[in-house]
Amino acid sequence: MDVYEAVTTRRAVRGFTDEPVSKEVLQRVLSAAAWAPSGSNLQPWHIFVLTGEPLARLRKLAVERVAAGDPWDEPEYVMYPDELKSPYSERRSQFGKERYSALGIVRADWEARQRAAIANWDAFGAPAALFCYVDRDLGRPQWSDLGMYLQTVMLLLRAEGLHSCPQMSWAKVRKTVAAFVSPPEELMLFCGMSIGYEDVSVNYIRTGRAPLDETVTFIED
Repeated sequence: MDVYEAVTTRRAVRGFTDEPVSKEVLQRVLSAAAWAPSGSNLQPWHIFVLTGEPLARLRKLAVERVAAGDPWDEPEYVMYPDELKSPYSERRSQFGKERYSALGIVRADWEARQRAAIANWDAFGAPAALFCYVDRDLGRPQWSDLGMYLQTVMLLLRAEGLHSCPQMSWAKVRKTVAAFVSPPEELMLFCGMSIGYEDVSVNYIRTGRAPLDETVTFIED
């Protein structure tokens, strides 16, 4: 698989089989991902990987917590502005419509939408998950390094025939995650990522992308 195919076939998969992902594959992917760009080579990412029984217990506890209506853990960063301006609000709205349409869920069916949302904390059935932490003392440029690192991980997973789903939603139950990974106090959870083999029986609509002229400006002779 060349890099163009990896980029164009990567997507947030929300349905995985229970086929295990070998530790050797994960080690190979994460070793190569360490070469992702990083300003002044700070390498600000701190990664914890869960598989097997630890992940199964985390998934169970997280789902039970969310299903019981427990309040979210206090946020340590803002995921989205309270008021998304155009065109971002329209893009987000379109994503939601496509996501629930693929599942056959109408907007008025709040319970079905809640069940679909809770699947986040079951890692969509994935047999492996990583959790990405960053030092609280670092700034926005280092957070951009996290994005480049995580994208590199996801593309390498595609090269291994695997899929993934990055999820900021795990930050809402960060204390539950911390009980399993025991991060140092100075670290904060940015996101999780579900990893595994795609369950092709799960319906989806791939969210489109804006036309090039909406996001790119060429300045030429």
